[in-house]
Amino acid sequence: MNRTVFVGAHFKPTYKKVTVEVATGETKRGLFGGEKAVTREEKRLQQVGWSDREIDGPRLARDLDEAIQELNREDYEVISVIPVTSGAYRFQYSDEDISSSRRVFGDTERVTGGGSYGYGYGYSYTEGMLILARHKP
Repeated sequence: MNRTVFVGAHFKPTYKKVTVEVATGETKRGLFGGEKAVTREEKRLQQVGWSDREIDGPRLARDLDEAIQELNREDYEVISVIPVTSGAYRFQYSDEDISSSRRVFGDTERVTGGGSYGYGYGYSYTEGMLILARHKP
């Protein structure tokens, strides 16, 4: 008996540097005699979102290893591991905004020039991995 398991990939977290106030553990007297905590500024990385183009390879490796170990515990032997790719694209084409020169010849108007523009791009990324395993006899 064979079994197929899909292990999904996750995108990398994205970070930015932020400045935070950190207490030093010291206090000082305030203007009216009260005590005030002393702080200092520190730069730290803070997660702000997820990448839209890079997968988290180390996490995928850990997730894949975990799935393979589970198959091994259930007496399955891994036959193959296959990447699954997905893609995204965007394009635009237009000839409406490009002006062309027109000339009038008698009663007839002729287009003597014109143009259009367009662009497109596409890319693929690893969506996950398929593990094909066979139950050990």
